[in-house]
Amino acid sequence: MAKFGTYIQEAYDELVHKVTWPSWDELQQTTIIVLVALMIITLVIFGMDFASEQVLSLLYSILGK
Repeated sequence: MAKFGTYIQEAYDELVHKVTWPSWDELQQTTIIVLVALMIITLVIFGMDFASEQVLSLLYSILGK
């Protein structure tokens, strides 16, 4: 149990004294970047899904199924 206590103490020390936390402005900028990237990836996946649906519908109509 002493090892667990030492682990918690060292983890706390690292978070408080060794980690460099972003400023509020940096946090807002990176959040916006992530949201924009998420929207772009979502649109790409939606486009691929829509295109594959159209291609498969065309193939099924040609094959008569």
